[in-house]
Amino acid sequence: MIVHVSETVVLSDADVQERFVRAQGARGQNPKHQATAVELRYDVTHADVPDEVKARLVKIAGSRMTLEGVLVLFAQGARSQEMNRQDARARLAELVRRATEKPKPRRPTKPTYSSKLKRLEAKSQRSSIKSARGRVRDDG
Repeated sequence: MIVHVSETVVLSDADVQERFVRAQGARGQNPKHQATAVELRYDVTHADVPDEVKARLVKIAGSRMTLEGVLVLFAQGARSQEMNRQDARARLAELVRRATEKPKPRRPTKPTYSSKLKRLEAKSQRSSIKSARGRVRDDG
């Protein structure tokens, strides 16, 4: 199965490893006897995607990324193995799609003249309040 995430990135079955394990939690008898949960592993370091996409994917993945550079997704929400597999693959495609989008560059802005004046006025007011808190001196 080949998934076109964007014009430059394509996910193929060769890049994805799946392992089926027993699901956790109370869901009746079905998950206790069958391996319905899916552990999907995607090796980012050896994937055929641009380096900038890899870097963003590592950042987006967070704790789901191993030290070896493998993205691990775990799906166990559905009762059937096939639905969990589709869920894990959809989540992987969404993560990679988000990584292909270039972040909007931040434009530094200057504070306006009036906001500077307001800030300095508030500082001077606060300073006068605090200086009036001191001990009363008798200069007489």
